[in-house]
Amino acid sequence: MQLNPITKKKKKKDRKRSTMAGMTGNITSLQSQVCIELPPNVHSQGIIGLEKDGPGMNFSFPILEMQMILIFSITQAFHLILKNFEIPKFTSEILTGIVLGPSLIGAYNVFEKNIFPHDNQAMIVVLGEIGYELFLFLVGVRMDLELIRRTGRKVMITGILCVLVPFVTSMVVQNHLMIPVFKLTKDQISKLPYLTTSYCMTSSPVIVLLLEDLNLLNSEIGRLAVSASSISELFGTICIWFSSVLYRMGKVKPVAETLLVFGAVIGSMLAFLFIFRPILFWVIRQTPHNKPVKKCYVNAIIVLMLFVIILSHYYGHSFHFLVFVLGLSVPAGQPLGSTLEELLHVFISQVLLPIYVTAYAMKANFRLVDFNDPATVITAILIVFIFLVKIVGSMVAPLYCKMPLNDAFVLALILSSRGIVQLSVYTRFKDDQTASESVHALSLASIVVTATLVPVIVNRLYDPAKKYRVYERRDIMHLKPNAELKILACIHKSGNIPAVINLLDAACPSKENPIDIYVLHLIELIGRSSPVFISHQMQKKSISNGYSDNVILYFNNFVRENLGAVTLNIFTAISPPKYMQEDVCTLAMDKHTSLIVLPFHRTWAIDGSIESDDNATRTLNRNVLERAPCSIGILVDRGHLGRSTSAVASGQSFSVAVIFFGGEDDREALTFAKRMASDSAISLTVIRLVAVTNDFTTGGEWDKILDTELLKEFTHSQVGEGFVIFLEELVKDGPQTALLLRSIVDEYDLIIVGRRFQAECPQTAGLSEWSDFPELGTIGDLLASTDLNCKTSILVIKHQLQNT
Repeated sequence: MQLNPITKKKKKKDRKRSTMAGMTGNITSLQSQVCIELPPNVHSQGIIGLEKDGPGMNFSFPILEMQMILIFSITQAFHLILKNFEIPKFTSEILTGIVLGPSLIGAYNVFEKNIFPHDNQAMIVVLGEIGYELFLFLVGVRMDLELIRRTGRKVMITGILCVLVPFVTSMVVQNHLMIPVFKLTKDQISKLPYLTTSYCMTSSPVIVLLLEDLNLLNSEIGRLAVSASSISELFGTICIWFSSVLYRMGKVKPVAETLLVFGAVIGSMLAFLFIFRPILFWVIRQTPHNKPVKKCYVNAIIVLMLFVIILSHYYGHSFHFLVFVLGLSVPAGQPLGSTLEELLHVFISQVLLPIYVTAYAMKANFRLVDFNDPATVITAILIVFIFLVKIVGSMVAPLYCKMPLNDAFVLALILSSRGIVQLSVYTRFKDDQTASESVHALSLASIVVTATLVPVIVNRLYDPAKKYRVYERRDIMHLKPNAELKILACIHKSGNIPAVINLLDAACPSKENPIDIYVLHLIELIGRSSPVFISHQMQKKSISNGYSDNVILYFNNFVRENLGAVTLNIFTAISPPKYMQEDVCTLAMDKHTSLIVLPFHRTWAIDGSIESDDNATRTLNRNVLERAPCSIGILVDRGHLGRSTSAVASGQSFSVAVIFFGGEDDREALTFAKRMASDSAISLTVIRLVAVTNDFTTGGEWDKILDTELLKEFTHSQVGEGFVIFLEELVKDGPQTALLLRSIVDEYDLIIVGRRFQAECPQTAGLSEWSDFPELGTIGDLLASTDLNCKTSILVIKHQLQNT
């Protein structure tokens, strides 16, 4: 049965003009009652009901689908254009809402009636609200409470000043300068501080999303911004929450009920952090290592989240705050935080959040912006004033700590950005009539401006790779005799450990030629919002849940076997794969290493077949090659090096070959192999491939002189105590070189080559056309090819990139 309690005639009669109870008292709007049919028409009856009910778009579910299609289509169209200007997708989502809202095509009755009818608008808003509450819960899950506790003084002061300075100055300006000048009503004066406070806030989720769009999450600026924004959010959210609750409860309910709400919310927060959080740690302890959390525990957490939302509504408080605190009580990272992240992240970020942003942006009506209204003028002045003061306040602590002016300004810009959280706050102020239509539209405009301009300016002013451009020699061939060799060894998984240890052992560490090893265990960031970098020398208890224990065990054993010859420092970096190059290059920069050792992305099984390919590792290797501040070695373990951690130290013969063409990469590779000749158990063979015709010389005459000087030691057998063989082979072209290498590859345990990327010479002519892995160079790619069924490992060395 269909009910129609309000007829069209009555609806027109009841439509009336009413004074807007917002920031402006002189703007009026039409409020209307809308007819709905119960039960609602959800599903179309298709062709059968075409004559009776009209087209299928008269039903709520097809309309919802059409709205989603329209939102996603327009958003993608905007983003297709704006991404060329490095503008994030968030701006496209807001612009879509403005286009579909009453400011533009939403003002036409035909569009409003057929696409966004009044009785169907609530559905898209509710769908977006579900996405936003799940987003806030997930933000809490990803936020690490330990990060706040370990925050340094500079970050702490920056985070507090970022909120406190604009808040204090804006309050002074509005109370002593603006309010006396502009004629505001008492109601407008009472609501102004809440809007001012919201303009001063800094949101950690907004900052993290911005840094992800800018690919700066793992940069020095990114780490400072994430930590400072967490402090700002903690400080600002508490202030805003308490002030808003006092205002709303004080206006509507008596003091006793207000105190009841405070007690319920604070009690819930304490229960989450001191009862629920320890229970979740117990769940983690019950989960076996490298095993997923049981589904019953995950389902229980989701049910509790929904219960918290209901409880928040019951006590008359917005559900957004408590659901965030509930997420905050979930331990970040693996295994629990990562499980929730994998379960919710994609659907929330790619489907529900764009709907939420667009639906809330549609509520803004820029046609109602009235600069004749004093409240609107004050709002415009405050938005600009607070933004500028916020930048100045955020720069104080970094400049005091000797941060460069450019970097301090970039950090302040990032902390001053606005996004989805501010969109939610401003819209709620409009809904509860704290802000008028005019003020709300102006506030939304400020979000669009900052979300558009800040990324563009930051990209122009800050290049994280610039700090890696060093002008000093950080390589192996320019080290002084008997100087300590500093090597940064990267580990992705336990299978990388034996090959890396054997390579380091083959470098023949001794008290006369010591090696300083920096081991970096790289772990993918899942279930956290901010990267984590751990120094195991400074922090005995690892927060990586034991994932670095094997690394520490094996390398400590290597140090004991080479006591006095090896110095060891172990680090763990937990970050997204696309940002890991920042961890690698920053550590190499800070520790002044001469060589970075990177595992190859492909692994082989014991029978010689390909076991796995990791594209994230390959991307990391290529990114490090582009920006590393020292020489780089990519280690391709095909079997011999990775068979055990004592392949070199076992007393058995270990054969190494160096393929030498000429050039700085080959000289660097030969210099590294020169260290191995000091070990009597290692047999070193240097194979120089010379072109039949000498009409082309790699790198020019100066390179030829340097090559000859370095090879003199090997031609006269004046290298170390080991067994050294020098061979010189004549080849006419690339195919002949390939045949030669195929014939000798099985004779060695390790072959060292220079990368020689895009270096042309007759010996390799034609080989580069068939290259699958440019990061290995022409010869490295040939030796790592699947066409060669061998177990010989390969080390491809690239000399330090020189800056002029």
